[in-house]
Amino acid sequence: MDNTAPQGSGSERPSVTPLTTAVLEIDAYAAELGWDRPAQLFALVDTERLRTEEPDLAQRLDIEGDSGLTPVEQDELPAGQPLDEFLATIAWPDAVAGCAMTVERLMLPPSAETTVPEGMPGPDLARWVAGHPERQEVRMTVAVLRDGRRESAVRLREKDSATEVLTGPDLVPGLADALAATFEE
Repeated sequence: MDNTAPQGSGSERPSVTPLTTAVLEIDAYAAELGWDRPAQLFALVDTERLRTEEPDLAQRLDIEGDSGLTPVEQDELPAGQPLDEFLATIAWPDAVAGCAMTVERLMLPPSAETTVPEGMPGPDLARWVAGHPERQEVRMTVAVLRDGRRESAVRLREKDSATEVLTGPDLVPGLADALAATFEE
């Protein structure tokens, strides 16, 4: 475990939930690290519980205020292993209230999706999208809690600004489902 806690935008927005705040903090942390990075996985822990049960760790993470949830970055994901296969191997301890992940991907606008060749195998489709003139690079940050709540943040590389981050619970349903499955027994 890397034990770094992202700090950043979102905590100054009083109307957002603790889950939204955590997603925006992770998005800001990933933005500080820059683009072209591997996926990152975070455990989400209850801040007060962390302070009570792990005061030394809470002090090392330099937790300020009470955002409700503290993101704790996990070890780097294994290189070359498909994301879905990796997520299928995860089991979280009870102290973890939720988890989050940042992933960079290429996306097409809805207008271009109608031109996607049907039945194209995954690797060929990835190359096709990478070569499409309307492709856009995005960073998606998705979080889920044990109780099923979800939140996402999507940042376009061409509009790489904290004021241009789109948030919502259903922006990346496939990744949210995969993260939620890590809490199933």
